[in-house]
Order: sequence, then C-alpha cells, then structure tokens
Amino acid sequence: MNENEKHMQTASEDDAPDMSAPYWADKLAKAKVQRGRPKAEVTKVSTTIRLDPDVIAAFKAKGPGWQSRINDALRKAAGL
Repeated sequence: MNENEKHMQTASEDDAPDMSAPYWADKLAKAKVQRGRPKAEVTKVSTTIRLDPDVIAAFKAKGPGWQSRINDALRKAAGL
C-alpha cells in the first residue's frame, strides 16, 4: 500500500469543514467567481488571412509564438 492509499483510508468526512456553517456560508456568498484569464485592456481582432505556406512554415519553424511573430512583422511593415 502506498502513502496516498494510506491517507485515503485514514481521512474521514469529519476532516472536512462544514460548508453550511454560517462562517463558510458567508465566505462562499461573498466570493467573486472568476472564470478564465483576465480580459486584456486592448483585445485582438479575430480575422482570416491567407498567407503562402512557406511563410507560415518559416514562422512555425522557430517554435511557439509564431502567430505573435507574424503580428510583430505586420506591425513593423505597417510602420506601427
């Protein structure tokens, strides 16, 4: 028997706090629900663009972040 199995055998429902107790009920009621990552101040626009396969392959060959690198290259070309 490994350590995790031993712990599971010794843990009981009494080890968990009573979530219906006034203290926890108040805490849960006041808790802010957050899903996903925070929204950025400036969001990107989803679009479709057709690029040559060799251009995509060259950016992908340099690893993760290829879309951001394409965005940076386009910003530079646009003079931004």
